Amino acid sequence: MTELRKRIEESVAFIRTKTPLEPATGIILGTGLGGLSREIVPEAVIDYGEIPHFPLSTVESHRGRLIFGTLGGKKVVAMQGRLHYYEGYTMEQVTFPVRVMNFLGVRTLLISNAAGGMNPQFTRGIIMVITDHINLLGDNPLIGPNDDTLGPRFPDMSEPYSRTLIVLAERVALDLKIRLERGVFVAVPGPNLETRAEYRFLRFIGADAVGMSTVPENIVANHMGMKVLGFSIITDECFPDSLQVAKVEEIIAVANSTEPRLTAIMKGVVERLPVVQSAR
Repeated sequence: MTELRKRIEESVAFIRTKTPLEPATGIILGTGLGGLSREIVPEAVIDYGEIPHFPLSTVESHRGRLIFGTLGGKKVVAMQGRLHYYEGYTMEQVTFPVRVMNFLGVRTLLISNAAGGMNPQFTRGIIMVITDHINLLGDNPLIGPNDDTLGPRFPDMSEPYSRTLIVLAERVALDLKIRLERGVFVAVPGPNLETRAEYRFLRFIGADAVGMSTVPENIVANHMGMKVLGFSIITDECFPDSLQVAKVEEIIAVANSTEPRLTAIMKGVVERLPVVQSAR
C-alpha cells in the first residue's frame, strides 16, 4: 500500500466514526459560495482539523469543514472551503479531499469557483459552466509515482467536464430562467491577480475566465474515474484596455450576490442526477 493510499484510508476510517453516509455526489464550494451548505439537510459536519491528514483552509470566506447530508433528495458531501496551491500546500495536499470523497462513495463531483471574466461578452455576476480548462499552474497533482489502485498512469482528458452534465446544467438553468454561459477556465498559481499583458495572453490562448483553483481537483477526479461539472461565477471584468483595480471585498460581494442563482442550478442538477451506487 502506498503512503498516499494509507493516508486516504486513515482519513476515511476516521470519517466513518462520525457518519455511515455514502454520498454519490461531492461538492466543492468556492470563494464566497458557501451558501449552498444551507440547502443541505445535515447528517454530520466535520471540521477539517479533526480529520487525519486533512490540510486546513487558510483563505477568507472558506470555512473548512465537510458537510454530509441530503440535497435534492440525494446523499451528498460538500467541502465548505477548498484548498489552494498558493497557500503553500503541495498538489497532493490540495487534491487529497477529492480522493477521500471518492473512497467515501462519490462518483460525481460538482466544483464551483469565483473567477475573473476575460470574454468581452461576460459581465460580472454571470455564471459560466466550464467546458474545458487550461492548466498554467506550473504543476500537476499526478506528478510522481502512480498508484494504479487509484487511477491510470496516463489518464485521458478528452472530456474533463462531463458533456452530459453540462447539458443537464443548461436545462436546469433554462427551466429556472437563469443565464448560463459556456466557457474555458484557465488556472494560474496566484495569489496576485493578473497584469494587463497576462490577461491579453490568457484570452489569446482561448480562456474565457481565470482563477486559482479547480483544475487540480478536476485532474484528480478524472484520474479516479469521476464525472465532473464545474461552474465559475464571474466576479470581475478583466479587460486589459479598461482594467480597474480589483478589490477582494468586491469580488466576494459579487460572488455572494450571485450565489443564490448558482445554488439553485447546482441543487437542480443534484435533484436530477440518477441514483448511483458506490463501486469501491
